[in-house]
Amino acid sequence: MKILFGVQGTGNGHITRARIMAQAFAKRPEVEVDFLFSGREQASYFDMQEFGNYQTFRGLSFATKNGKIDYWQTFKALKFARFIQDVKSLNLQDYDLLINDFEPISAWAAKRQKVPSISLSHQAAFSHPIPIKGIGPLDKLLTRYFAPTDVRLGIHWYHFGFPILPPFIDGNEPRKISDKSILVYLPFEETKDIQKTLSTFAEQDFICFHPNIKDAHIIENVIWHPTAKAPFKAALARCQGVIANAGFEMASECLHYNKRMLLKPLEGQFEQLTNAFTLSDLGLCQLMRTLDLEAIEQWLQSEPCVSVQFPSNPNILIDWILKKQWTDTKSLCASLWRDVKFPPSVQQSLSQLSY
Repeated sequence: MKILFGVQGTGNGHITRARIMAQAFAKRPEVEVDFLFSGREQASYFDMQEFGNYQTFRGLSFATKNGKIDYWQTFKALKFARFIQDVKSLNLQDYDLLINDFEPISAWAAKRQKVPSISLSHQAAFSHPIPIKGIGPLDKLLTRYFAPTDVRLGIHWYHFGFPILPPFIDGNEPRKISDKSILVYLPFEETKDIQKTLSTFAEQDFICFHPNIKDAHIIENVIWHPTAKAPFKAALARCQGVIANAGFEMASECLHYNKRMLLKPLEGQFEQLTNAFTLSDLGLCQLMRTLDLEAIEQWLQSEPCVSVQFPSNPNILIDWILKKQWTDTKSLCASLWRDVKFPPSVQQSLSQLSY
């Protein structure tokens, strides 16, 4: 069986999820998987060894400024003619299946060439009537038509009774907490604003990763790092808590490894707003809408978080894919959710929330 795996490259969370799947697929000699990424410049990808001879396209993405989506710059950067050309030129006739994580070029090419396709993305969860915050008419259209597929498997922290899978977590268990540092990952904020905010808490050590940082260095109580997988994983393993935007994969790892979270959702993106409020409603994080000194101070004094145990082995999903019984999502979801361990307090919150 030959599969093309299309991945939205704008956020590192999509790539993290694809990396887990790539490692699992590599152990299956009966399947060949090629990877395609779009949404960022080719030079901006890092730690891509697992994906072999992958393809990259410009694709469609969004621009941000000062922690918000910049709609005007996003519109100016769109190259629809190039996008259509890429869709038409991408030949999928050698593939038996497309797996798609919100990547539009491969999704539309598969639709055009009638190649079977399966969404495997957090965004696909929002095509079902689940709790959503801040979604507008344009967001609904994008959710439905940005990367259309034949089968839509969402990924979320709860299934809400729909074909939604739990997230997969990297099976390499990190070490337990070994220091009192706070990991900071706010890639859409300006570094000067982050530094100004964090330097206020002089007695607290912060480890901050940011795509605009080229070399590791220290300013006052903040250790700055460029984005890279190995040092980021090490910092996550030893930290006491995480201050971040509300990206899905990052929050999933924090839940799994019992890291308390202070989340600042990217303004203008309903997905991150929904993620943040869902976790807050379940008592699993605290929120701030700006770089709020008072919110950070209160959070630094808060109690540790509980953990939610998610599966680390996607073999059940891969078996389902290879059997080609893709309309039977019910048994797949049931099998995977049996491996999820919610603490009693979260179970109670899920039962009490009026979804």
